Amino acid sequence: MSALHAYRHLMRAARVAFDGDARTLTAAYESISRGFRENQNLPANDPTIAPAIAHAEEVASFLRSNVVQGRKDGETYKLRIHKDTERGDNDTIKLGNQNIKIGGEHKCCSA
Repeated sequence: MSALHAYRHLMRAARVAFDGDARTLTAAYESISRGFRENQNLPANDPTIAPAIAHAEEVASFLRSNVVQGRKDGETYKLRIHKDTERGDNDTIKLGNQNIKIGGEHKCCSA
C-alpha cells in the first residue's frame, strides 16, 4: 500500500470517528498532515516507510471501529455509534476475575 492510500484512509477514518466535532476533527487532520509532512522527503527505499504505512493503516482501522463519541444530553450521554463501530459480545468480561489466555500468556483482569 502506498503512503497516499494510507494518508487518505487515515483522513477518512478521522472524518468518520469525529464527524460533528469540528474542533477535534480539525486537530486530527492537522496531526495526520503534520505526521506525513515530516516524512515526505524520505527516499522510496527507506526501511522505515513500510512500518509507518502499516501503523497509519492500523490507526485508521482503530479510529473507524473503536472510537465512539458521546455528548451529554441533560443527565444522560448520547453515543454516536456508526455502521463501522465494533460491537463485541464482551465474553472476556463475563469471565469475571478468572485468568484468561491471551496470545499464549495467562493474564488476569487486573494485569
